[in-house]
Amino acid sequence: MTDKLASATICHDLSGPNGVKLEPQHLKSLESGQLRVRLKAAALNFPDLLMTYGKYQFKPELPFTLGMEGVGIVEETMDPTAPYKVGDAVLYKSKTGAFATYATVTASQLEPMPKNLSFAEAAAFSVTFLTAYVSLVERGKLRDGETLLVLGAGGGVGQATVALGKALGATVIAAASSAEKLAIAKESGADHLINYREDAFPERVQEITKGKGADVILDPVGGSFFERSLDCIAWSGRLLVAGFASGEFGVLKTDLAVKKGCAVIGVRAGEFGRRDPEAGERVRIALRKIVEEKNLKPIIGKSWPLERISDALRAMERRDATGKQVILIDD
Repeated sequence: MTDKLASATICHDLSGPNGVKLEPQHLKSLESGQLRVRLKAAALNFPDLLMTYGKYQFKPELPFTLGMEGVGIVEETMDPTAPYKVGDAVLYKSKTGAFATYATVTASQLEPMPKNLSFAEAAAFSVTFLTAYVSLVERGKLRDGETLLVLGAGGGVGQATVALGKALGATVIAAASSAEKLAIAKESGADHLINYREDAFPERVQEITKGKGADVILDPVGGSFFERSLDCIAWSGRLLVAGFASGEFGVLKTDLAVKKGCAVIGVRAGEFGRRDPEAGERVRIALRKIVEEKNLKPIIGKSWPLERISDALRAMERRDATGKQVILIDD
């Protein structure tokens, strides 16, 4: 396959979604050790939006192709040692590059597609469910029978955490900002629902737990929600900070952490595997096993064609989206 015509969504400047354009791309011949994946679908994540403004921790050099996760079919390989052959369905993960018709990759960027997922579901699986697994199992040490509070439970990370928390045997309290988002959490297995636009959620958590509080809290929202979550935590609980979808990180009042004897733990699931590749591989295998055995799935809120990537980013920015947004490339 030489100089094949393809398409990719390119971010040219840091003006936000308006700076992202779908453009033709010529694919060069593969080099030794590379594989070519024909992408079928990809999924939006909040860091994609942040990167268009230069506000994410990782700041790729301009211009760059957006997209952290996708799924497709291996179409060509120049790596005889890779555990993937032409025709294999694979997950593709990277900091950039998934919103395109093709991805040129190394075997380390791929893993087998879970057997219980469709292409659209598989595209939306990697980032959120990996974040949920690293948060709950590796960092939070969630135990069977504990109470888990999930903020932002209608978003991608929140929904995955609700589903995984139930599969791990927790009692799950889901908090979100609308009935529509809470419906996603309920579908994912939440035991209790809190609309924190209508209810004082720390008081509701204490009521549900009979004054004990939540053993583990997952916060991908940040801001004031993070600050108020310390009023929800049980003695010796674990507060997992996984993002700041509200637009800002919360301020930690250390006197409350001391009072509750709790741990505040930062989560960067991708970096977890990059820093310790052996642990990262162990986690991916364990996650794929529980997803297939328990039939866990991401919930797709809306699907978009590749040429409407800017509209999808704007919907995320307006907080219009519930569940995961998926870009259909060649479904």
